Amino acid sequence: MQTIYNFSAGPAALPKEVLKQAQAEMLDWNNQGTSVMEVSHRGKPFLAIAQKAERDFRELLNIPENYKVLFLQGGGRGQFFSVPMNLAQRGDLSQHLVSGQWSQIAVSEAEKYMKAEIVAKTQTRDDKLWVPTQDNWEIDPSAAYFHYCPNETVDGIEINWVPKSESVPIVADMSSNILSKPIDVNDFGIIYAGAQKNIGPSGLAMVIIREDLVGLARPDTPAVFDYQQQVNNDSMYNTPPTFSWYLAGLVFEWLLAQGGVESIAKINEEKARLLYECIDSSDFYSNKVAHENRSKMNVCFQLADNSLDDTFLAYTQEQGLQALKGHRFVGGMRASIYNAMPLEGVKTLVECMKTFERKYG
Repeated sequence: MQTIYNFSAGPAALPKEVLKQAQAEMLDWNNQGTSVMEVSHRGKPFLAIAQKAERDFRELLNIPENYKVLFLQGGGRGQFFSVPMNLAQRGDLSQHLVSGQWSQIAVSEAEKYMKAEIVAKTQTRDDKLWVPTQDNWEIDPSAAYFHYCPNETVDGIEINWVPKSESVPIVADMSSNILSKPIDVNDFGIIYAGAQKNIGPSGLAMVIIREDLVGLARPDTPAVFDYQQQVNNDSMYNTPPTFSWYLAGLVFEWLLAQGGVESIAKINEEKARLLYECIDSSDFYSNKVAHENRSKMNVCFQLADNSLDDTFLAYTQEQGLQALKGHRFVGGMRASIYNAMPLEGVKTLVECMKTFERKYG
């Protein structure tokens, strides 16, 4: 049977070992005689896996004790409005670094609730997309928070440094690079992430929030999106997405078995290196992002002759390489190589790219 490698940007591939375990437990989870989707979220069996999932997540990211971890609904977009509702009053200022589509949407959402200001945006420098570093702009100390997205999936842009402020909470949308490399959680006031890239299936959102930022919500914040309410109820103010929570826990166990975030980061570095080397060594393929801002999770590339795009996609599909079509806003190709993508998948893609170039270049 042909090996299939799924390069989808999200919902993305899950580790095969996780899927096999979920399959084996589908009809009889934890000797309950039912699936995990059919048991009470407040019963002891589910509470045990929920608590373990949080412990494992904390271990993977070395999350300090003065940070709360929430398992919520609404995905990343749900946090676009939850953050301003929980951190600011109407008329307050939020500041934003816009590096792509998702950080721009966060601005548009924040504008509904407060004054949202863009301090810097991705620029074109030497015909490459580049994110201005903090020596080019400043964070206003009166801002309620500063928001940015460390990895933008559409153009394949990554920010490999953390904005700094002595007094303003840094809020990061890590939907597409969380758990892909070590981070210092202390650098952030809030980290949030939609699950469907590196954590589990869509429908779940992870929030890591410093304790002093809990309890600041506006009075008109819907209770289900009020961080204080969710903290008080251990992320179970309402019925949580139990199956997504369960699968996230299996992914955390899988990551720990791989050696943790430090080990998976080395594999991610190697995957990205192989793919970018293939692109850079060729006149047939190109990448439009400055080297210092190239994403290790979403590698975007273009063919010199875009009339061959459909032919390339058909060829790679025949080879078992799925979902390589670029985002509809930018075209070209996009290989999303999150944690679950094995090194062998990237090696196979590189060989297919070289073969295709020899035939059509």
